[in-house]
Amino acid sequence: MGNLENPTAKITIDPAFVVGPVRRKTFGAFVEHLGRCVYTGIFEPEHPKADDDGFRTDVLDLTKELGVSTVRYPGGNFVSGYRWEDGVGPKEDRPTRLDLAWHSSDPNLVGVDEFAKWSEKAGVEPMMAVNLGTRGPQEALDLLEYSNIKGGTALSEQRKANGAVEPHNITMWCLGNEMDGFWQIGHKKADEYARVAAETARAMRMVNPDLELVACGSSGPTMPTFGEWERVVLNETYELVDLISAHQYFEDFGDLQEHLSAGHRMEAFIKDLVSHIDHVKSANKSGKQVNISFDEWNVWHMSRDESKVPTGDDWPVAPVLLEDRYTVADAVVVGDLLITLLRNTDRVHSASLAQLVNVIAPIMTEPGGRAWRQTTFHPFALTSQNASGTVLNLAVESPLLETEKTSGFTALSAVATFDAEAKEAVVFAVNRSATDALTLDAAVGSLNASKVIEAVTYSNKDPYWQATADDSTSVLPSENVSVKLDGGRLTAALPAVSWTMIRLSLEDQVN
Repeated sequence: MGNLENPTAKITIDPAFVVGPVRRKTFGAFVEHLGRCVYTGIFEPEHPKADDDGFRTDVLDLTKELGVSTVRYPGGNFVSGYRWEDGVGPKEDRPTRLDLAWHSSDPNLVGVDEFAKWSEKAGVEPMMAVNLGTRGPQEALDLLEYSNIKGGTALSEQRKANGAVEPHNITMWCLGNEMDGFWQIGHKKADEYARVAAETARAMRMVNPDLELVACGSSGPTMPTFGEWERVVLNETYELVDLISAHQYFEDFGDLQEHLSAGHRMEAFIKDLVSHIDHVKSANKSGKQVNISFDEWNVWHMSRDESKVPTGDDWPVAPVLLEDRYTVADAVVVGDLLITLLRNTDRVHSASLAQLVNVIAPIMTEPGGRAWRQTTFHPFALTSQNASGTVLNLAVESPLLETEKTSGFTALSAVATFDAEAKEAVVFAVNRSATDALTLDAAVGSLNASKVIEAVTYSNKDPYWQATADDSTSVLPSENVSVKLDGGRLTAALPAVSWTMIRLSLEDQVN
């Protein structure tokens, strides 16, 4: 099923055919009060590399290297029971609370002020979620006032007294999280959520009409609510929000070829979601365009032991939870998912890799010890560092693959970005075949490419190799010596289960 009869894929790259801009917000991530993401992840005052505010500088450095643009906070499922007031003011006065979402305890040593300070140090834009599970519009307004009003009101003056003299000026806000999920604290039916989301959005825009607001979409494409949930929610909120969320995770159940179809399945989900959004736009005769915030996506092996939450009387602080150890194959899938998000940049305006540290994350830490890069770190970092300008619409001719569950998906997944100012074009390509190498044959004459600046491939003979704290560098993206540029033709050998980046230098004039 994974064998390629004709192992050559042809693409045509022309800068005249543009999908849309490369959006920096595509390279977002996610920090939730879950497991060790916050405590012993981004925050560990006792760590030898902690700064004066208790933040791990090794994690800050890796976050910058990863190229993260936005960070969604504080959840996730956690936010649906969160009282933001617990996380501000003197730390010795902050209460420890039960976190029902992950059967843990939270000491509230990190809250909105700490997160805003960490975001500034990390060079990221905060994306704040409000609790619409156990709370509603008033609490969201209170958090907005505390965060964004310069002074002169009770809550803005409270923020200043707590040491944050200048407002945080948070502009991106999520209106709750996964409210159609039966696991969600304050789980709601579509019409119930739609009403409270509309009320909250309307009120928040009275404070600042220019906020970027994200309504909750369904928790995933396999949910029985998907589609009808979007219709009901958007009918009520369409003119009040900018984006609707999409969440999707992928797991390797032992069929590598099926795992490598993840990008194809994400693409189908995006197209379905776009159709539901545009149906509401048409039915309501709206001139506005709502787009997608794909604010949870990743490989997550949720059936494994590390994803099992504590039970009974055990309510630990920062337990080991969801600490997936990723393989080279997982990294190739993550690279493909990012390619897919870029390929749909006309409708996906924001995205968040879930999550950033320790919890299904590209960055791992040891309490009191080392920080290191998982396999998934590399394709994300290289894509974030090198994708710029515009995303081009490629003409693709590729052999097809199939599995027992998924049929008719292309062996090649590719996208190209074009930056006229930097005089550079970049091709990102994944060979989805689990068994066969693939030859890439690209017509690039319209680019006026003069030379290959860099060509790297991430793959390994053992696609199940995992990075560890002791060995995170044995398998790294390495030079692909097969890449050749001959006039208007670019060729490359793409190994099975591989992710590749090819950077091209362009001549001054592009015809």
